[in-house]
Amino acid sequence: MDKTIRIRKGVDIDLKGKAKNQFMADHNPELFALKPIDFFGLVPKLSWKEGEKVKQGEPVFFDKYRPDIVFVAPVAGLISKVVRGDKRKMLEIIIEKSDEIGKIKHNISKDDLKNAEAIKKLFLNAGIWPYIKQRPYGIIANPETKPRDIFISMFDSAPLAPDFEFILNADKEEINLALKTIKLLTDGDVYLSFKKGSRLVDLIENKENYKINYFHGPHPAGLHGVQINKIKPINKGEIVWTVNATDLPIIGSFLKTGIYNPERTVALAGSEVKEPAYFKTTAGADLTQLLKSKLNTDDNLRVISGNVLTGSNISHSRFLGFFDNLVTVIPEGNKHELFGWALPGFNKLSLTTTFMSKLFPRKKFAPDTNLHGGKRAYVVTGQYEAVCPIDVYPQLLIKAILAEDIDKMEQMGIYEIIEEDFALCEFACTSKMDVQEIVRTGLNLMIKEMS
Repeated sequence: MDKTIRIRKGVDIDLKGKAKNQFMADHNPELFALKPIDFFGLVPKLSWKEGEKVKQGEPVFFDKYRPDIVFVAPVAGLISKVVRGDKRKMLEIIIEKSDEIGKIKHNISKDDLKNAEAIKKLFLNAGIWPYIKQRPYGIIANPETKPRDIFISMFDSAPLAPDFEFILNADKEEINLALKTIKLLTDGDVYLSFKKGSRLVDLIENKENYKINYFHGPHPAGLHGVQINKIKPINKGEIVWTVNATDLPIIGSFLKTGIYNPERTVALAGSEVKEPAYFKTTAGADLTQLLKSKLNTDDNLRVISGNVLTGSNISHSRFLGFFDNLVTVIPEGNKHELFGWALPGFNKLSLTTTFMSKLFPRKKFAPDTNLHGGKRAYVVTGQYEAVCPIDVYPQLLIKAILAEDIDKMEQMGIYEIIEEDFALCEFACTSKMDVQEIVRTGLNLMIKEMS
C-alpha cells in the first residue's frame, strides 16, 4: 500500500532564478567532455590517445580495478585533449564532435530483456552501468553483487531544482522500459519515491510491481539517503542500488534502440541568468557559447554544474557533468564587507535569526559564494541535527571521521550516508567546516579498510 512520509527536519532554500517550464533553443556545441572526477572511487585508464577517433558509444576509459566497467563517448569525434591536474590526475577527456565517424549499435533481443545476467552484460558493454550507484559509499555499483533493493527518487528538492514532471513527461515509454528491466537486477523490491501530489506517478505502468511512496517536507526529502533511511534503512553488510530518475530515459532509449545517446533536458537557473529556462543537450556538453548570451554579465560569476549545495564549479571549464540536469549561475563571493555582521542583513540568506531577513519567510535571495567568515573552533551547536532528517548523529559522525575511528564511524551511521546527505549540515555550519569533503574522506577510508 502506498504511504506518505513526512520529513520535518531540513530547509528549503529559496533562491532567485528558478527555471520557467519552457524551452530555449537546443544546445549542440562542437566540444564535449567525459570527466573521471564525476565518479567516486574510480582509477581511470584511457582506451585511446589524443588525436584518435572514437565512435559514439565506444569506450573512452575504464576502471583500472574493474575493467568491465567502461565509460563511453557521448558523441562521435576526435579525442582532442586529455586534461590532467596534480600528479597527472585525469580531469577531462575532451572530444571534438564529428557525426561522420558513426555510432556503436548493440543488438538487443527480447530474450536479453528477460535475463538479469544478459542485462548486466549489455549495460557494462554499452556504458550504461555507471548510472547505477550503490549504498553504502555512493560509488558505481559492483556488477558482481546483487542488491537487497533498488531505490529511485522521482523528484529533486534541492535549491532551484528542475521540475521532473516537466523533464520526464514525454518519456513514458522509455521510463517504463527502464524500470521493467532494472527490476530484474534484484530479488528484492524497486522503490519509487514521489513528491506528494506529483502527477509523475501517472506515467508509471504496472504500479503493482513497485513499492511507491510519497514524501512531503523540505529539502533533503528528495535525496536517496533520506528515502532509504525512512523506508528501509541499510544494515551493515547490506547493499542497495540507486538510480536517478532523469537517467531512466537514457537507459530506456538504449534498450529501445541499442544506441547509447545521453541526451538531457537541463535547467539553466540562478540569479545571474537573464531568462531561466530549460534546454536540451547531450551529457558533457561545452556550455561556453550558450552562457555567453544567457547571462546578465560574464564577469565575477560562479557557474555550477548541479545545485548550489553539491554541484561542481565549472567556471573555468564549462562542461556539463555526467549526471547533471541543472546548471546554476550565482555571483562569485570575492568581496569583503566591513562590519557586515553588524548590518541588519535584509538581503542575507541565513538559517538563524541573526539577520532581519528572517522577518520575511517568503523572500527569495540571490546569495554569492562568500562564506562570511573563516574556519572556527568546532563546537557542538545542534545545527546539524536541525537540518538532517536521517537517523544518525551527524556531528558525532563527523568527529569520528576526523579521528579516523572506524568502529565509532560504524556506530554513528557511516553506512547510511554519502556527502550529499550532509550538504545542508555544511551550509548551516557555524564553524565553516568542509563537511561534504570530510564525509567523502571517511567513505574512502571505509572502502580501503573494508575491501
